[in-house]
Amino acid sequence: MPSDRPGGADADAPGPIRSEPGALLEHVPVAVFGLDHEERVRYWGPGARHLFGYAPEEVLSRPASILFPDPDPGTPGGASQLVERGLSLGYWRVRMPARHRDAGVFDCGFRVFPVTGPAGDSVVMGLASRGDELDRVKTNLVFLDALFETCPIGLVMLDEELRYVHLNQVLADMDGIPVREHLGRRMTDIMITSDGGEYERMLRAVAEKGHPLVGALVGLRTPGRPDRDQVRSVSFFPLSGAGDTLPGVGGLLVDVTDREQALLEATAARQRLDLLDRASAQVGTTLDLEVTARELIDAVMPDFCDGAVVEIIEWMHEDERFDPALPLTTRRIASGTVLPPPVPELVGGRERVTYPPGSGIHDMLSSGRPLSVVVDEAFATRTADHRDRARLLLDSDLGGIVLAPLIARGTVQGIAMFGRSTARPAFTEQDVTLAGELASRAALCLDNARLYGRVQDIALTLQRALLPSAVVSGAHVDVAHRYLPGSRITEVGGDWYDVINLPDDRVALVVGDVMGHGVPAAASMGRLRITAKALAPHAPTPEALLTELDSCAQESGIQLATCLFLVYDPHTGRTRIGNAGHPPPLVRHPDGTVETVGEGLGVPLGVGGVPFRSSALDLPEGAVLALYTDGLIEARGQDIGAGLEALREQLRTVTGPLEEAADRIIANLLPAEATDDTVLVLARIHRARGRAGRARLPEE
Repeated sequence: MPSDRPGGADADAPGPIRSEPGALLEHVPVAVFGLDHEERVRYWGPGARHLFGYAPEEVLSRPASILFPDPDPGTPGGASQLVERGLSLGYWRVRMPARHRDAGVFDCGFRVFPVTGPAGDSVVMGLASRGDELDRVKTNLVFLDALFETCPIGLVMLDEELRYVHLNQVLADMDGIPVREHLGRRMTDIMITSDGGEYERMLRAVAEKGHPLVGALVGLRTPGRPDRDQVRSVSFFPLSGAGDTLPGVGGLLVDVTDREQALLEATAARQRLDLLDRASAQVGTTLDLEVTARELIDAVMPDFCDGAVVEIIEWMHEDERFDPALPLTTRRIASGTVLPPPVPELVGGRERVTYPPGSGIHDMLSSGRPLSVVVDEAFATRTADHRDRARLLLDSDLGGIVLAPLIARGTVQGIAMFGRSTARPAFTEQDVTLAGELASRAALCLDNARLYGRVQDIALTLQRALLPSAVVSGAHVDVAHRYLPGSRITEVGGDWYDVINLPDDRVALVVGDVMGHGVPAAASMGRLRITAKALAPHAPTPEALLTELDSCAQESGIQLATCLFLVYDPHTGRTRIGNAGHPPPLVRHPDGTVETVGEGLGVPLGVGGVPFRSSALDLPEGAVLALYTDGLIEARGQDIGAGLEALREQLRTVTGPLEEAADRIIANLLPAEATDDTVLVLARIHRARGRAGRARLPEE
């Protein structure tokens, strides 16, 4: 079997001895030659040329003695020994000195045996390799034999689908599963990891892309040893399919659990810290109670658990304390799972849950610390409030649950539950501690959100109480009005409006906007609205009313507020408009044209020192007035002029009922999530009939 390789002059060069799997002759150059009984060279292979340095024409038919150093006197030469022993013994191996044409004497290993030709003549065929290369291969083989016999090294061959084709007993013992039960199964079914599929992706890279994997550490459990965490050092290489071998993946697996336990624990600790840092960044980004709870659920799955719920305890009174002898009712505000049914129904099927006395929840709250429980018959029957719920819990794939209290400012706000499937490692003491840390941080965020929500509810209640609950259309003005709060963060603001009946059938329309949000803005808005409503019947002109409101704003510490005050006389159609820094009203005339009136905005309320002015116009029968706040025409990334033009375009189509028109305008102009409060008041003007002689307004 020649050792030279086709492909050019350098292709015949012997390659280095390597330790990878493969045929022996691929790694040890072998010289093939033949000697006749007269010790002459009759065959000269390419490998012999490399080993001895002679070209075929230099050695064929010549005495083979040139291949060996001169023997000692009275002893046979190397060629004589090979021919004599090969013919007499039929097979002979020996280590003896040989000579290279240029490099001199070297140690060489020979294997010789006779071959009989068709004519009956015999030739002694010789196989020769350098002694140092043979020593290296033998050393490697001895080392590998000892390693396989004495060390816990698993050997495996996988097909292209990563199914077991062959493995040794050592690997079977590691897995705790007989060899025969491996065959045909996928490796990832035996080596169960919790790395999100990274291990399988590495194996597929070896099988599909031919990328060797060397010395990777993998943490796992096996079905044969479900209660034992293992760490294995794995190396995989592609099987090329050369010769009789099948394509696939070959691998060596070493159980290094004891040696790597510290590394595994350090890795787990780092993962817990990473999770805690990630949760700190992700939880509490808003002041919305349910969003905050949802953020906690998203932060812990699937790295920490396979299912989680967050529940708020519904206390009867603010200062109520937990009593372990009483049932506990909670409101589930967030839940999630990555497990199949029935777990989704278990974690998300109810909004309110009642836990009977003696439940696992009661045990956890009594201690005030997180508690790890095993999902078994005892836990299910004690904790579930109904037999069907207990059976649903037992039929789920949950193996363990960590119960953690949500405590803030010394008060139990709620509970968080984190569950793992039976296929994952059980919660450790460190995991329970981590769950407590996550719950503590989430509790602070939830408490902030709850307190903010309470303040928002108070402010919203105040604002709704201060705004008109209903604006009744009169004989001379049909009114449709809309108030839309902004986002949750800016739900309560200072926008307000009113319709005020004045003496002599006159009607006043008022729209205002106090800078800011929350309770202060709502309180300021209420003060201005009440003042305007009280003074409007007595104010001789719109500018006089604005002057009084300006004084009120300064006395109340209201730094900036806008206001539009409009008075309509149905007997004359005369309308006067006073504007304190507010967006101007629009008028849709019966012919469909839209006009902007009173564009001289004036200064806002609270500035002081600047007199207010008013403007006048005559409104025809059927004209529609549009009063609004800036939330309707201002949008992020859009010029206010574009918003105003869009409102004008919407008004051009107002011909039918104002309620429908108001809904259409709001739907077309406001984004899905508004960021500012919005007020819209539409008023259709009607002239009075059969009455005259009324005193005119000053300055008319």
